[in-house]
Parts: sequence; C-alpha cells; structure tokens
Amino acid sequence: MRRQLFRFGSVSRQCHLRHYKAPKPATPPSPPTPPKPPKKPQKFEFHGITWEDSYSWMSSLNDKVAMRHMDVYMEQEEKYTEAIMSETERLQSKLQSEMAARMAFELSTPPLRWGPWLYYRRAEEGKQYPVLCRRLASLNEEFISNKSPSAGFDFASGKRIEQKLLDYNQEAERFGGYAYEELSEISPNHQFLAYTMYDKDNDCFKLSVRNLNSGSLCSKPQADRVSNLAWAKDGQALLYVVTDHMKRPYRIYCSVIGSTDDDVLLLEESDEGVHINIRHTKDFRFVTVNAFSIMSSKVFLINAADPLSGMTLVWECDALAHCIIEHHQGFLYLFTDSPKGGKSADNHYILRSAVNDFSNPRKWEEVFVNDQDLIVEDVDFCDKYLVLITREGRKLQLCSVSLPLPFGKGAIKLRELDIQYLSLPKQVCQISPGPNYDYFSSVMRFIISSPVMPDAVVDYDLTTGCWNIIQQQNLLQERTQILYGMSSASMNRDSSYSKRSNSMNANVQDDLLWNSLSEFYACEQYDVPSFDGVMVPLTIVFAHDDKNKNKKPGLLHGHGAYGELLDKRWHSELKSLLDRGWIIAYADVRGGGGCGKKWHHDGRRTKKHNSINDYISCAKFLVERDIVDEDKLAGWGYSAGCLLVASAMNRCPDLFRAAILKVPFLDATNTLLYPILPLLPVDYEEFGYPGDLDDFLAIREYSPCDNIQKDVLYPAVLVTSSFNTRFGAWEAAKWVARVRDLAIYDPKRPILLNLSADIVEENRYLQSKESALEAAFLIKMMES
Repeated sequence: MRRQLFRFGSVSRQCHLRHYKAPKPATPPSPPTPPKPPKKPQKFEFHGITWEDSYSWMSSLNDKVAMRHMDVYMEQEEKYTEAIMSETERLQSKLQSEMAARMAFELSTPPLRWGPWLYYRRAEEGKQYPVLCRRLASLNEEFISNKSPSAGFDFASGKRIEQKLLDYNQEAERFGGYAYEELSEISPNHQFLAYTMYDKDNDCFKLSVRNLNSGSLCSKPQADRVSNLAWAKDGQALLYVVTDHMKRPYRIYCSVIGSTDDDVLLLEESDEGVHINIRHTKDFRFVTVNAFSIMSSKVFLINAADPLSGMTLVWECDALAHCIIEHHQGFLYLFTDSPKGGKSADNHYILRSAVNDFSNPRKWEEVFVNDQDLIVEDVDFCDKYLVLITREGRKLQLCSVSLPLPFGKGAIKLRELDIQYLSLPKQVCQISPGPNYDYFSSVMRFIISSPVMPDAVVDYDLTTGCWNIIQQQNLLQERTQILYGMSSASMNRDSSYSKRSNSMNANVQDDLLWNSLSEFYACEQYDVPSFDGVMVPLTIVFAHDDKNKNKKPGLLHGHGAYGELLDKRWHSELKSLLDRGWIIAYADVRGGGGCGKKWHHDGRRTKKHNSINDYISCAKFLVERDIVDEDKLAGWGYSAGCLLVASAMNRCPDLFRAAILKVPFLDATNTLLYPILPLLPVDYEEFGYPGDLDDFLAIREYSPCDNIQKDVLYPAVLVTSSFNTRFGAWEAAKWVARVRDLAIYDPKRPILLNLSADIVEENRYLQSKESALEAAFLIKMMES
C-alpha cells in the first residue's frame, strides 16, 4: 500500500512537471543613466587659439534661464548619485557612525590666557554654535570643571565666574541662519570685541564691535566688506580694511570707539594690482601695513598710540614676498623670503633694524648666518624669548633663544647660541604657533601634528623647558584630554605629562605621553625619483598588520600649489579606511611647501607639469613597489589639489581605479581668462597669466577640462562641491559633463557629482555624512 501511494504520488508529480514552465530568470535592473545637461556650444579665441565650450552657460550667474537649467541639472545629479550609491546605504550608515563617534567633541576650546583672563569657546547643550566666554584666571583653579566648563561660582562676590561675551547662536539669527565668523580680535584693554560675520544676503563680511562690559553692540564702526582688523590706542581705536567690488582690499579706516565722528580714511590704494592688509605687532606698539602686488612688496609702520599721525615706509622690495614685522625693545624684526642681493631666496630669513633708524634707505642687518642645512620655517616672539620652528632635512624642531640678541656684531650662527630644544613626539609633520596673545608670558602654545597622532595643543614654559599637553584627543580611550587650570584631577595628570628637555634630540621616547597611535599604525617615508630625476618626498601610513597583505587598496593625497604644506595630519575619518586594510599616502609634489621657495616655483605657471608628473611618479612607485595593488589605487585632491589629481588622470587614466575631488578647481583656462569670482595676484602667479603666451599655452596643456582623453576608460570619480565655495559649482559640473561626453561609459566606473548647499565645515553631522559617502564610494569601487 505504501508502494502504491508512493507511485501514485510520483505519477502525479510527473504529470504536474509536464505542465510546469520554469520562470524566466529575473532580468537585472538596468544601471541608472547619468544626467545629460543641455549643450549650448560657444566659441572662444585667444592668442590665435580657438576652442569650443558647450557648458559655458553653467557659470552665467546673471542669466535666470541658465540658472533654472542649472537647478534642474543639479537635482538630476543628486538623484543619480543616490541611485548609484543606494546599495551602500548600510555601509554609509556604519561608516558615519564610526566617524561621528571618533570626531573630537570638546566641551570647550583650550582656555587661552591673556593678561588676567582666560578666553575660550564652549558648546551648550542642544545648540548648533558655540559661545565665546572668559573668566578671571585668579578664580579659575578652584571652580572650573572638565565636564561643565560653565560651572563655577564666586561665593565672595555672589557672581558666576564665567562671563559670556558672544553667543554665535544669536549671531546666526542676524546673519541668514548660520554663523560664519572670519575675524575676531579682543582689544588689548579687554573691553571690546571686534569681529566679522558673513552676511549671506549681501555676500560680504560685516564688521561689528561689542562692548564686553555691557554686552551691547557699539553704534560704530559697522562696516561691510571688511578683510582685516587691528587695534590701536590700547583698544580705544580700531583700524580696519575694506574691499572694493572685486573683493580687493584697498582702503584702511580708523574708528575711535565711542566717538560720533566719522571714521577716518587712512589710505586708499588706487592701483588695482595692489592689495593691502594690516596687523598689530604683538606688543601692540605698532600697526604694520602691507601693500603688495606681483611686482613689489612694501611695509609701512603706524604708531599705535597715535594712528592718525601717518605711515612710515620701513621696507620694500621689487618682488611679491612674504613680510611679517615684529617689534621688540626698540628693534624691528622682519621675517621674509624676499630676494637677497638681487637673487631669489629659497627660504625665509630674519632681518633686524632699530626703530629710530631714520637713514634713507633704512639699514637692515641679517640676524642669523645663512645655513642651508638648518632652515627657519617660522618664528614667534614674546618679551623674553624668540621661538623658532626649524627644519633639517625632513626633521622639524622647536627651539627657543633668549632675548635680546646681541646687536651690531653682524649675523650670528644659530647653532652657536644657547638654544633650548623643546620636546616633540616622533613623526612630526607640522608645527603651528598658537594665538599667543600674551606678549609678556613665557608660556607659549603650539599645535603639534603627526600622521599617526591626533593634533596636540601644547603649552611650553620657555623659562623651565617644561611642557603640558593642554588638549589632545585620545582615540585609544575614546576621550579627549583637556586641562582647565589646575584642579586636583588635572594636577595629578599633569605630573605624568610635564617634561623638561634641553638636548637637541629631544624627542620623547614614550609616544604614549602624546596619545600617539604608532602602536597600531606605522608611518614610512620614501624619496621617489620623478621623471626628471628630482626626488619627491612620499609618506605612507598603514595599519601594522596590513602592509604585507595582498590586494591592498591605497589612497594618494596631493596638493602642490601656493607653496602650501600638504596636510598630512592625522584625520580620524581615515581610520575607517586604515582599519579596512587601506594604505594612505601623501605625495609632496613640487608647487607645494616644505622644501623651500624653489620647490614651490618649480611647480607653478609654465612648470605646473612638474607637479603633475611628480604625482604620477609617486602613484607608479606605490604600484611598482607592490605597496598598493595595481588595480586598487585612488587619488584624492582638495581645491587646487583637484587640478593635480584630475590632470594626472588625464595623462594616465589607467593608473587609477577611483578618485575623490573636493570643491575642485578644474576649468583653468576659463577661470583664469574670464574669472567669475575675483582672483588674487597669487592665483595668477601660481597658475599663469593668460596674457602671457607661454603661460597660456601651459594652462591649455594642463587644464583638466581641456585635456580629457576621448574614447578612454576613466577611473570612477566622486566630485563633491558646494554653492558656498570660492571655485563655483560650475567648475565641478562642467568637468563631470565633459568626462561623460568624451570618455568610455562604464556603469562600474561612474562619474558622480555630489553638491551641498550648506557650509559643511560648520556642521559635524554633515562632515561625517560627507566623509562616509566618500569612504563608501572608494570601498564600493575597489570591490566592484
């Protein structure tokens, strides 16, 4: 019976199978189609060269029809990016959670002592923007709290210790919904705060002055388009610079606080090629006025005690040069890179002149004997010490020299002075002086950076050589170390951080004191031969356990412009890639900083091709040395660095698998020839003058938008930009459209455009969201 049942069932099943039709395999959904913006071809001609631009309409800001097309196109790009990245939503969410958890969230900035006060900014619960506060240092020790910086009550007077000076949340209500501050200067008498906020409606920075005793705004000065500030008359007068309609700083005004008189015009520069900026010396004795152009640099001196008494020319040279003047006990010190003896100076040097030297021309003497092996990168002054940031090869050092220096004996050999070298961790890539407003304090603040260590804010006591880490994120313990005053808890902790060192090799052996991550991540440096034999510095960072694994993806950073240092600091968002086996690399190509002025000059204007070839050489080095898998190398650039990365992709598109271009400068020909936004002299000095034929031919040769290869497979690229950037969104949109027009279309290598209408830097949520999108894009492209 069982057998019959079984057979009956089998026959029934067979009959059923005869009529069964297997379903057709599901057709995979078609990949999203990239948007196609309208083409409106327009011909251009310059120096006898003609070219056509189908997307020049994207930068027609005053054309309402064009801007409506742009809005529609931007919306299409947003949807396309979302569609391509939709399958990474869970990964993006995970990455964002990781990155947000690692972002340093300090309740307060490190308190900065100036005179009797401690100044700091702190966050308030539920508020988007911080509050600027201060408290008397004499009352700080007993009452301040790490968990609640605003805590503290003076029982003797019955008043709270903290004084709120400026609530930026209230400023946001005044200025279009967000608070973006450009300048902020406390008066030397501690009675006023002068600051500029971005006025979105008028697209300019607006000056305001607030009385710190009453908290109210002063009736004057209140000016628009302000680019510089400097206090005079011990805080009773404010000097400020305004810009013209092309955003060129060209006028200096003096306003007497509390006076009803009109502000006095001190200087108006009529030459459209000359720009002006001002700053006060650290002792507030003088205000310096820098007037610079492509052909010359001049520095004038204003007596801060009597700002209406006129200006005195104290320095000039026939070149665009960096010139910073400080005053110390009757002497002017000039830190400059201006030409010496008719020859270009490769590095900065220090000159000195007596204030009361009225000879014409003024006599300046060099302070230190020229030493090509010991380069002075930066200086800072206080009443008793000169602090020098020096470089020997790649090694950065921080040292102090007692003041005053001997005068009248000629240049001194720096190595022969009684130098105190200050303690530093290993692998230092950058040292930045802090505000150091208190000229009469022997404690000076610096920010110490490393590729394998979160930035450390460090106070050095120049008298004793002791140092304290005032603030540094500790990723190992998921906390941030912040020292406020000398509470008992911080005193106990201070004893383990306070160190003294006078030797030249003052690097601390125990990196744990610096919250270093070198136990988990390694940093290696190489010298890579470029196409012409020049050795290019290359730095790589990787997790100790991952370097020798196969199939290693890598991300190569580059900038190479304006003589600026490549940012090799530790960035917590990159930890998500490092922990997934990525190699993070930094190429210090020509055009950037850190290797002298010649290094910068050899990568600008007609020599910009050196920067691009240096970057390509470093990329090939990573692949050929098997540091990065040959199919898993990505490029990364920011602003002018995008020109470097995009140009490298144009020349060697098969070298890269993907790239990230952030707020990019890509349309060099049109931007330099027909600027929509005002350009500065340094921009033309960097990228070339279109009026010069040789420069123009070089621009045409390297401009990323004009050299996209036809019918070639390009890397996958994520371009991120914003409507609130110096290089407008049209730069990104035009390049994206042209690559799609000319290159081979491959849905596995998409060209994406992601735009933000917000100021990302001011919003922690947007920062982590954008970083997570970039990391997810890179991971997706390497795994596809």
